[in-house]
Amino acid sequence: MTKVLRCIDLALAPEGVAEPVLEHVGLEIGTGWTAIVGPNGAGKSTLLRGLAGLLSPRAGRIELDGRDIHRLAARERSRHIAWLAQQAEAGGELTVRDIVMLGRLPHQGLFGATRVQDQAVVAQAMQDTECADWADRRLSDLSGGERQRALLARALAVQAPVLLLDEPTTHLDAPHQVALVRLMRRLGRSQTVVSVLHDLGLALAADRLVVLEKATAGPGGGHIRAVGAPDDPAVHAALRDVFGGAIRIERLGDEWLALPDLGLTR
Repeated sequence: MTKVLRCIDLALAPEGVAEPVLEHVGLEIGTGWTAIVGPNGAGKSTLLRGLAGLLSPRAGRIELDGRDIHRLAARERSRHIAWLAQQAEAGGELTVRDIVMLGRLPHQGLFGATRVQDQAVVAQAMQDTECADWADRRLSDLSGGERQRALLARALAVQAPVLLLDEPTTHLDAPHQVALVRLMRRLGRSQTVVSVLHDLGLALAADRLVVLEKATAGPGGGHIRAVGAPDDPAVHAALRDVFGGAIRIERLGDEWLALPDLGLTR
């Protein structure tokens, strides 16, 4: 079942920050893969945390299919929205299989028994993230990339219609970055997938981009500069502008590339 996230005149700030880093955000995200991009400090992770219900809005609201997400019970929200943090924490002594099984808690309850269906979902999540071969290893014994794939599998195991991923390619090598992009595109056919990405080349493979612009000096937070498909000229112009002209967008076959614009002449 697909879900629609909607931000209505939203203002957000991280915990402990007095002034909003994002203001007047109006955004609707439905089925497909949406990549949130922008310069450092533009509020990408803050927006994603807001969509996950982990930050209370300073103004406005966030709705899931017309319901304020902060009025949903925590367990109900966790069944609808799966979340992978940028610096995800998990017990280092648990095995990969145990970590991924934690993704089934919203369906089992804290003291619920593991069912055959849960085992099948966990096995599929580990297969999708290519971590099944070391399912019995402890998280503390894994490399950064292996750990990231295990934590991603945990998010997939929730089987939530909304999947929020903050920098999911962190620590992944090139082959696994490509595999993750393909997975997000596939999941986006039936789910609402939203990821924060620093790598613009990967982000341009998404169905849609949300380009955030960092606040300038003075009062007021950042805002959405553009929303559109990877081939949208307005998105390309926004990307060049918010990154200060340091990149250029070029097409190679069916793909769009973000390249450094070094301004060098020979």
